[in-house]
Parts: sequence; structure tokens; C-alpha cells
Amino acid sequence: MRSRFSKTFGAALAFATIGLFAQVAPQPAPQAAPSPPTVWTWDTVKDNFRLNNPTLQANQLNIDELKAQEITAHLRPNPDFTLSADGTQIAPSHGVWQPFAGTFISPGVSQLFERRNKRNLRYQAAKEGTAVGVAQTADAERTLLFNLRTAFVGVLQAKAVVNLAQQNLEYYDKLLKVSRDRYDAGDIAQIDLDRLELQRLQYESDLQTAIVNLRTSKINLLALLDDRRPVDSFDVQGVFDFTEDLQALDDYRKEALDTRPDLRAAVLSVKQAETNYQLSVADGSTDPTIEVWYTHNGSFNNPDALNTLGASVSIPLRIFDTNQGEKLRTKIDVNRNEKLRRAAETQVYSDVDSAYATLNSNLVLLRPYKQKYLAQAVRVRDTILFSYQHGGASLLDFLNAESDYRTVELSYVNLVGSYLTAAAQLNQAVGREVIP
Repeated sequence: MRSRFSKTFGAALAFATIGLFAQVAPQPAPQAAPSPPTVWTWDTVKDNFRLNNPTLQANQLNIDELKAQEITAHLRPNPDFTLSADGTQIAPSHGVWQPFAGTFISPGVSQLFERRNKRNLRYQAAKEGTAVGVAQTADAERTLLFNLRTAFVGVLQAKAVVNLAQQNLEYYDKLLKVSRDRYDAGDIAQIDLDRLELQRLQYESDLQTAIVNLRTSKINLLALLDDRRPVDSFDVQGVFDFTEDLQALDDYRKEALDTRPDLRAAVLSVKQAETNYQLSVADGSTDPTIEVWYTHNGSFNNPDALNTLGASVSIPLRIFDTNQGEKLRTKIDVNRNEKLRRAAETQVYSDVDSAYATLNSNLVLLRPYKQKYLAQAVRVRDTILFSYQHGGASLLDFLNAESDYRTVELSYVNLVGSYLTAAAQLNQAVGREVIP
């Protein structure tokens, strides 16, 4: 009896101890919900791109180098200091060896004086070179911003395709639910239900493909931003639509001539070439060197004058070398840069005309889609669905109508993406954002 009681009491004590440990043991902390992704607008993307893109940073350092060259170009020639010794004996005097007894030191300073405004012309050419570098950097930024805008539009387009694929799948799932109810009621055959369920694979495939394309587009955009954050923590938002506000072609042409940095760089290159020609002409002139020295020694003309001052002027004779080769080269360079300027101006017209034609073509296609075809595709699909559910249309008719609807909707999304890309191309052709 006592043994049975002790076993029962021991078991109860063990269960109580286990329950106590279960209450005291620490529970694992619940995992924190993932933070929502950071959503960037186009302005935010552009600001971060200008701040972090290594190519733009390298171009800015190039401008700093050009400004440093301005300092070098504006420097004056350094003076020369000379120190000569004379009177040192090479034989004993009166039998006593004193080699430095009669040595005297003569210090002197010489300075080259540049004529024909050489220093200012060098400085002006360096400043114009900096202005050319600034314009070329702006032109590189213009091209990079076009690539960035294209990548940004690609993300918006991929998001629109994902939303469309999700809506199509949700719509089709509702249809499948109704079709299963009809099958349970004996309204449709097993083969029709099987065909409808097999068709769902296409919608799932479309959705997965769209999700992969969206992630790839985000990866490309983050690469341009030099941002290594996870893709899932990053998102963008913007208006994915088109506007019909389009100015006349001549307006965009005039604005491009005033704005395009590559054309401005070409114009500044002509000015720099003209300055370099003026500098080459100035370099063909002679520059005198004036020297002044002091000696502590008697002069032959005046033996009593022990402390004397002297001066000399050295003028090179430009007989054979008058810088004629550099004059010819810089004169040809002026003509070459002028032709490059004309070519750049022609390219501006070509870029604007091409981008304008592409954008206008997209508008011509988008207008009937928005005004007519989108509504027609929805109406045809819903009408065929209603007819199919009431026995007035075949399953094949319904599947064809559903396929046509998907094609029209996807074509519209792709056309909007093409329009936004063409708008970015027109912005690039003009040199600034004329279409936001």
C-alpha cells in the first residue's frame, strides 16, 4: 500500500515539475515582421544617382583636374639665381699656397619677360578647356540619365505587367469556381472542366514570368544607382500613363539648340581652338631675359670701385624657329572644330526629329486603345463568357475571347512603356526634361 502511494506521489510530483519548467522556460521571441520596402520616386532615384554613381563622380574629378591646370597656366616664369666665383689661384703666390685669397663671389638674378600676352592667353585657353570639360560632363550625365530613366520605366512597366497577370489569374480563378459549381450541377462535361483547369497553367506562367522580369528590372536599376541593397527592400512608384500634351517639333528643336551640352561643348571647342591659335602666334615672338648681378671687385674702368652692379639683356633671335608648325596646326584645328560643331548641330536636329517621330507614333497607337479597344476587349470577353455559361457559345470561343483580352491588355501596357521610353529619348535629345 505504501509502495503504491509513493509511486503515485512520485508520478504526480514529476508531472508538476515538468509543468513548472514548461511555464518557466523562456518562449522564443516572435519574429519581427519584415519592414516594408523603401519606395522611391523618379526625383529620388535621380538625386541618388547623381550622388552615388561612380561614373559621374569620376567626371567631376576630371573637372577638378582641369581647374588645377588653370592654376598652372596662369603661373609666371620663375626667376633664375646664379652664383659665380672668380679669382681663385691655381698656383702659389710668392711661394705661399693661398688658392682662395683673391676669390670674389658674384651673385646674379635673371628674369624672363613674356611678351604678346602669352600668360593671359594660356590662362584663357585653360579656362575654355575647363568649360569644354564641364559641357562634356553634362553630356555624359545626359546619356546616363536616359539609361536611368529607361531602367526606371522598365520597373514601372514590369509592375504593371505583374498587376495585370494577377488580375487575370484572380478573374480566371473566379471563373473556375463557377465552372466547378456548374460541373457539380451537371451543367458542363468533365472534359470542359479539365480544359479550363489546364488553361490556368498559362496564367500562372504569365504571373511567374512577370515577377522574374520585375526583379530583373529592379536589379538593373539598383546597379545604375550603385546600390547593393536587397531587391525585396526596394521599390519605385510613378505615373505609368501617357499624356497627349506634345508641342510642335520646331519648339523642341529650338530648345535643343539652346540646351544640348554636346553642342555647347562643340561651340566652346571652337573658341578654345581660336585661343590656341592666338597663343601659337604669340609664342612665335621673342621674350627677353634681363639679368642683374653684383660683384665685390675692382673694375677695369674704375679700379677704385670695389662694389659694382651689372645688368644684361638676352634676346633670342627667332630666325629659323618662329613656331610656324604650331601656328599651322592650330589654324587647321580651328577649321576642324568648326566642322565638328556643324556635325553636332546636325546630330541635334536628327536626334530630336527621330525621338519626336517615335513618340508621336506611340501616341497614334495609344489613343484608339484608350478610347476604344480596351473597352471592346472587356465587352467581348464578358459577352462571350455570358453566352458560354448559358450555352450560346462554345468553350473554344470563350478561350479565344479570353486570349484576345489578355493580348489587348498586355499590348496596351507595353505601348505605354514604349511611350515613356520614347519620352525619355526626347528628353535626352532636347537636353532636359520637357516631358516629365
